[in-house]
Amino acid sequence: MKNPLFEHLFKKHENSEKTFLSFVDGTSLTYGEYIRMIYEFSSSFRAMGLKPGDRISLKIEKSQYFLVVYGACIHSGLIFLPINENYTTKELLYFLKDSESNLLITTRQEVIQLEGKITNTDLFIETLEKDGTGSLPALAKCADCLTYPEVRNLKDIAALLYTSGTTGRPKAAMITHENLISNSKTLTEMWAFSGHDKLIHALPIYHTHGLFVATNVILLSSASMFFLSKFDRDIIIKLIPKSTTIMGVPTYYARLLESPKLTRKLTQDMRLIVSGSAPLTKEMSDKFFERTGKRILERYGMTETNMISSNPYDGKRKAGSVGYPLPGINLRICNPETGLCLPPGKVGEIELKGKNVFSGYWRMQKETQEAFRLDGFFRTGDLGKFDNQGYVEIVGRLKDLIITGGLNVYPKEVENVLNRFVGIEESAVIGLPHDDFGESILAVIISEKGNKPCEKDVIQYLEDNLAKYKCPKAYVSETSLPRNNLGKVLKNLLREKYRNYFTNLKKS
Repeated sequence: MKNPLFEHLFKKHENSEKTFLSFVDGTSLTYGEYIRMIYEFSSSFRAMGLKPGDRISLKIEKSQYFLVVYGACIHSGLIFLPINENYTTKELLYFLKDSESNLLITTRQEVIQLEGKITNTDLFIETLEKDGTGSLPALAKCADCLTYPEVRNLKDIAALLYTSGTTGRPKAAMITHENLISNSKTLTEMWAFSGHDKLIHALPIYHTHGLFVATNVILLSSASMFFLSKFDRDIIIKLIPKSTTIMGVPTYYARLLESPKLTRKLTQDMRLIVSGSAPLTKEMSDKFFERTGKRILERYGMTETNMISSNPYDGKRKAGSVGYPLPGINLRICNPETGLCLPPGKVGEIELKGKNVFSGYWRMQKETQEAFRLDGFFRTGDLGKFDNQGYVEIVGRLKDLIITGGLNVYPKEVENVLNRFVGIEESAVIGLPHDDFGESILAVIISEKGNKPCEKDVIQYLEDNLAKYKCPKAYVSETSLPRNNLGKVLKNLLREKYRNYFTNLKKS
């Protein structure tokens, strides 16, 4: 194949009149219209003199034009860099400089904010608004439409995705054509996607979940999407009877459960409900099952690897587990320090090897070497274990591990017990500096509305269910937990906020 990713996902749709995207206002976009727009945008890139391997940064709101730029980059052999539209101008400038972007596509308002701040005189800047107007669409209409794709191979970089940067500066993961093809093929087969499917797409589009999982699977299977600009519970409730599947994060399902309209009858035609990007509690999974008769399928993935494991489509979906490693992925649990493999039931770092694993961090050789074992296994930084049935359970992040008095405490284990207590909606357990223990445990509690639990009862409950060294030494109440746009709790912010908690407690 001349351009493997384009030919797998896009080429076959160029003459199709089937609906690709449906919008809330009742309008739609066919596959054929979508591919023709890709050819127009791709032609404008070539007219600018952009060459295969050049980087294209995109910072706009979610719309069909976001997906057009993505497809045009693949068609032109360019490296696609999607950027969260909520990032500040300062953050955008970092990404542009670090990636050495050749073209920035953004809104007129963003261009005004950037005025006088960009030092790279070779950087093209074109505008693209949510309604499809702007300088880039104007260029695309004027350029000669070229339909042939640039030649690429499986090992060429298709995209750069920046990690969240919670520890140190953000790093750009280099995602190849092979990474995206292998994962989309596997997921399409594992989750039984076909052209008959209609997906509710309410996810952010700049992230691997919304772009490289949801969108790529739909493109590969020739299915359709209800394409929402953001999560809206009432709109999704109306769309569920018209849909066969939805991909979301735990926060979406928590909000859906707040609606009395979420019933077995409403969801009877939904064949697949997927959750990821943040841990789904067993309590929420069970509550959703009780209300709808549908067991949420939880899977596990990350920026550098796309999807890694999944509960089975046919077979037992185990609440609190992320299922089995996907076909073609070799996953092991290792001692983080020695690298020795651990037996089932033992907690260690999750490591893996497969065609889905990225090729390294953009121009960061040292960080890339540190991320891989000598035998080529990628170190995820996640802690987990195999249970006795071979399911993978995520325990937490290696950096979140608490070592108190020389003993290891895995926050998720404590959180799972806390979250079962009546009156606690959710919790976050963190380790903080302590003069005597090195680290001590603080539990941040979010109470259910109108049902704040008694702290003494919580303490007694934990002591009845956990070894004493695992029990928090203090508890604080909050109204909510800090999260990123995909619902993942930002424990680094909690650790910073309460950094001196035990020091101040001792002084008082």
